[in-house]
Amino acid sequence: MLTIRIIPCLDVESGRVVKGIRFRNLKDAGNPVEMAKSYNDQGADEVTFLDIGASYKSRATMIDVVKKVSAQVFIPLTVGGGIRKTGDIRKVLSAGADKVAICTSAIERPFLISEAARIFGSQCIVLSIDAKKDGNKWFAYTHGGRYNSGLDAIDWAKKGEELGAGEILLNSIDKDGTRKGYDIELTRKVAGSVRIPVIASGGAGNLKQILDAVVLGRADAILIASLLHYGKYTITQIKKYLQKKGVRVRC
Repeated sequence: MLTIRIIPCLDVESGRVVKGIRFRNLKDAGNPVEMAKSYNDQGADEVTFLDIGASYKSRATMIDVVKKVSAQVFIPLTVGGGIRKTGDIRKVLSAGADKVAICTSAIERPFLISEAARIFGSQCIVLSIDAKKDGNKWFAYTHGGRYNSGLDAIDWAKKGEELGAGEILLNSIDKDGTRKGYDIELTRKVAGSVRIPVIASGGAGNLKQILDAVVLGRADAILIASLLHYGKYTITQIKKYLQKKGVRVRC
């Protein structure tokens, strides 16, 4: 088993960290700069910063906040939200990000993945997939989970890898914020369909559920938000638990 990464996620709206349920009913959770520094000090492996309003409100990613966050974080930083072209990627990387996550724009213009991978390297490009189940299939959604693209999420993950994405950030809309556990079936299907790392996101409610995402879902990394934001667990507690269960984590 590869070393599993624990990645706090900061969903930001209007300069504040927010958290909701299934991408709705957002509530304030804190200051992104202060929280990023805290998670860095706790031993997070990476931090993901998503400007969740950028796509559907047609705003550029908040470069000033990215700069402030990157100044406090000395671990890899992934930034997403409102990334529409390679120029946006260049600005975000110049502001201090190590990787960029693209979702809506990748579905609307798939060539952006291959173009970005060619210019910046696949290791910088994270394909973010907001997936929701309908019947026996999961579909990729756009604009912050508002519109069904009609693309099969698993097929889209495979296509994203072919185009040059270096990682898949797999967000379960159905599980987001529910604390009922990750979508294990979806995670396992995507992880079994691609060779690049898959980051499981959406639904963490306890330590056992995190373990299940790794062992049963075969996730390479775990994205966590409310479980950390509201102080139920620390990153240290999560890592110690996983270690005791035989999972390799970064100390």
